[in-house]
Amino acid sequence: MEKEMPEIKIDIDRYRAKEGDKINLKKIATACDIDIDKEAVKTAAFPEALEEINLLQAKLYAQSTYGFIIVLQAMDAAGKDGTIKHVFSHLDPNGVHVVSFKQPNSEEKDHDYMWRINRALPRRGDIGIFNRSHYEDVIVTRVHDLIKEDKLPQNLVNKNIWDTRYRQIKDWERYLGENGFHVIKIFLHVSKDEQRNRLAERILNKKKNWKFSMADINERRYWDRYQELYSEMITATSTKAAPWYIVPADNKWYTRFVVSQIVIRALRDIAPEFPEMSKEIKNQLDEFRRLIESGNVGMIEEMQDMMKGGN
Repeated sequence: MEKEMPEIKIDIDRYRAKEGDKINLKKIATACDIDIDKEAVKTAAFPEALEEINLLQAKLYAQSTYGFIIVLQAMDAAGKDGTIKHVFSHLDPNGVHVVSFKQPNSEEKDHDYMWRINRALPRRGDIGIFNRSHYEDVIVTRVHDLIKEDKLPQNLVNKNIWDTRYRQIKDWERYLGENGFHVIKIFLHVSKDEQRNRLAERILNKKKNWKFSMADINERRYWDRYQELYSEMITATSTKAAPWYIVPADNKWYTRFVVSQIVIRALRDIAPEFPEMSKEIKNQLDEFRRLIESGNVGMIEEMQDMMKGGN
C-alpha cells in the first residue's frame, strides 16, 4: 500500500519583506524554518507546482499582454543557478529568457547603469529571469568602491548617491508595473557556514571544479559588509508593487519549493488566460473536427486549400 502524502501548504508571506519594514538579515532564517515533510515536497508538492507554473506560463505566452520579471540576488554559492535549473528549465524556452549580469563591459560603462538592464527586459508574454541584476550597482559597486569607474560627473558622486539610486530603482520598477510588466525579487539567504561547505565542495568534487572561482573565496572576506548592504537595500526597495522575498537557501529542496510558490502566487495575480478565438476560427475548427471524426481526409485538404486562397 502506497504511503499517503500529507497536504503541503506554506505561507509565502512569511518570506516577504513588507514595505517599510527594517530588515536585518542576521535575524532571518537561512534554513527551512517550518515543520514540513521533505519527501512529500520532493515527490508530490514540488512536481505539482512545476505543472502549475507550466500552465500559467503557457497562458502568459499565449495572451502576450503582460511581462514577468524575476530578479535573483544572493551571495556566491547560494544556489541561483540551481534554482533556475530546477524551477524554470522545464518551461517553454520560447517564452523564458535567463540573463546573467556579469561585471559591466566597456560599452555598458559608457551608458547609465540601467541601460544594460533595459536591453534585457522581456517582451509581453515572456518571463525574464535576471541572475543578478541592477542591484549589483548598489551592492558590489558599493562594497568595492567602483562608483568612480562609472564615468559619472563628479558632482553627482556624493553622500546621497545610494539613496538616489534606491529611488531611481523604485521609480523604474513602478514604471514597469504600470506598463504591465510585473516584478518580483528573490534574495536567496544562505548562511556563511553553508556557503563555506559549498565552496569547499567545488574544490573537492572534481565534477564541480568548473564552478570554482578565486573571486568567490575573496568575496567571503566582505561577508559582513554584504549582509549589511543587502539588509539596507531590501529595506529601501521592497515595495508592494515589486516586493523582495528573503528565501532560506541552506536546504536546496526547500529553497526551490518556496521559489516555485512565490512564482505561482505572482502568476496567479497576473491571472493570464488563453486568448478567446474569433467566431470565424471557431467555426473553422468545428468544421475540421467534423471532417476528422468522419475520416474525410480529402475534404480536409480541400478546406486547407480554400483557407490558403482566402488568405
